[in-house]
Amino acid sequence: MKSKQAGITLIGFLMLLGIAGFFAYMAMKLVPSYTEYAGVVKAMNQISSEGVEGKSLDQIRRELMFKMNFQYVDDATIHPSDITMEQGASGNELHVSYDKEVPFLYNIDFLIHFDKGVPVQGNVAPAQ
Repeated sequence: MKSKQAGITLIGFLMLLGIAGFFAYMAMKLVPSYTEYAGVVKAMNQISSEGVEGKSLDQIRRELMFKMNFQYVDDATIHPSDITMEQGASGNELHVSYDKEVPFLYNIDFLIHFDKGVPVQGNVAPAQ
């Protein structure tokens, strides 16, 4: 009686391993950017819960940058000009919008756009 073999060949296994390795490498390049973004969101939520009554936009920016340092957010990632205060539907909103370029392979890069707004309590002092 003949037995039929079932399973994956060596070539098939190597191709599967190559595809899995490619996606693992992509994840290793992208995950740090998303964990950094989680730190930005956490710092923004801290500012939101504290309130901004009577603070100028520059003071809010400095405070947010200080809190982001504790969250291991790179200073080169977010610039003070990326942090704005906008008028939202429920009042003032702290808004951070930035792009992160992550090198991948040779001349291939990932460009990730992060955009987050959180409502804040209080009024911002006018710029002087």
